[in-house]
Amino acid sequence: MTTSRGQPDLAQLEARLGHAFRDHGLIVRALTHSSFANEEGGGADNEVLEFLGDAALGFIVAHALLRRFPEMDEGGLSKFKGYLVSRPMRAAAARRLGLGGHLRLGKTAEKSDARTKESVLADTLEAVIAAVLMDGGDQAARVLVERVFGEQIRDLSRKEVEGKDYKTGLQELMQAGGRPTPRYKVVRTEGPPHSPMFHVSLAVEGKELARGKGRTKKEAEQRAARMALRLLKRKTA
Repeated sequence: MTTSRGQPDLAQLEARLGHAFRDHGLIVRALTHSSFANEEGGGADNEVLEFLGDAALGFIVAHALLRRFPEMDEGGLSKFKGYLVSRPMRAAAARRLGLGGHLRLGKTAEKSDARTKESVLADTLEAVIAAVLMDGGDQAARVLVERVFGEQIRDLSRKEVEGKDYKTGLQELMQAGGRPTPRYKVVRTEGPPHSPMFHVSLAVEGKELARGKGRTKKEAEQRAARMALRLLKRKTA
């Protein structure tokens, strides 16, 4: 967590990252949002590190995918890579690491709940990857990416990625049957503010059809839609 003086508590974060920094200035910079640097005179922000982290993450994920799917063509690999490094996936990884609780934010950004925003978390993850790369080298960065994305890479299947937009699939199914558009509603939120878990109810014509949960509202909605599709397919089988 961040201390009252704006300095992140690094020991806990280093344990989650699996990397002990020799230069703590790098990880502090990676956690410094531009709002903090501008309002508090907190030195350099993390935007340049985001640039490096974006490139590093893409390279490491691409390499991992080539090892995982040596026979796959470029189009398939590109689709997998785009899915894995997308903003929602990066933000979810940042939440698993608890990065939101360590961010250095300016007062305005803090009031606007930037600590939990998908875009801020996704960018911070890139900056942290860059900090690990600069501090520990290529292998340290690879270990971190494997730590936060390894399970997702191992579980990948073409069907999952190509069919990941369950909301669209469900809406098309409803329209084909002459039924109205499904409605999604957050019915419960649990967990700390920097790492919430959203529970979403999916209803059609006022009747709940399924529920889903996720680290973002979009993820919870997709899972609810996936469950609804499964239920509907069973009924028509």
